Amino acid sequence: MNKRLKNILLQLWLPILIILAWWFGSAAYSSSFFPPLSSILDAFRENWLFDRVPTEFLPSVWRFLAGFFLGSLVGVIVGIFLGSIPWVYRSLRPTIDFLRSIPVTTLVSAFIILLGFGDLMNVTYIAWAAFFPVLLNTIDGVLGIEPTQKDFAQTYRLSRMDRLFRVTLPAASPQIFVGMRISLAVALLVMVYGEMVSTTDGLGFFILFAQNTFRVIDMWSGIILLGLLGLLVNLIFIAVETRVLAWHRGWRASVLEGS
Repeated sequence: MNKRLKNILLQLWLPILIILAWWFGSAAYSSSFFPPLSSILDAFRENWLFDRVPTEFLPSVWRFLAGFFLGSLVGVIVGIFLGSIPWVYRSLRPTIDFLRSIPVTTLVSAFIILLGFGDLMNVTYIAWAAFFPVLLNTIDGVLGIEPTQKDFAQTYRLSRMDRLFRVTLPAASPQIFVGMRISLAVALLVMVYGEMVSTTDGLGFFILFAQNTFRVIDMWSGIILLGLLGLLVNLIFIAVETRVLAWHRGWRASVLEGS
């Protein structure tokens, strides 16, 4: 058994065990709130292959990705600025800590009052939630740049743009990706909550409406789709991160070998 197959089995044993337990447990236990997994899979096929994809799934994906990328972009830009000028960051840190400490779910009413209902509110709401993890990790990444790297930029008299793209961004990118991965999960959660309270379409609305109308099987099909969406975007993100940060892993390995 090769190493790759072992890794696959190591990652799949628990999901397979959960599916088997759910399948046999739900078949043996008759309850309208705990329907058989076979019925849920039938509803999943009817709902998401592909009748409700344009009306419920795609709007959610659009809001999620737009909010995530907007929040991440602003977080990186502001984080690089604040990390490059430490005294500005120190002066703004109490305000940043105050704003990020407010649970984002309590702010949904404020966003609705300011922006109304619709995609603009939801995208902005998701972007707000995704902003802070990226911001703080970007600041940490910039502040943690090695003095030798800064000396390199000064020695070769790099322009401000060259310093940004050749020194600052590469050095801070591992921390930036950490923040983006946290924001990815936060954005998905906030997307669902925002759709539950402010839209008439999307996965969040579909799940809440199914729950309120006692369509439990449809509710579970929506929840499973959310889990699959989260898994898919996480796998894509890991693949991108691995490719972008390949140089960093190689550099760390060489440092460890040298030590």
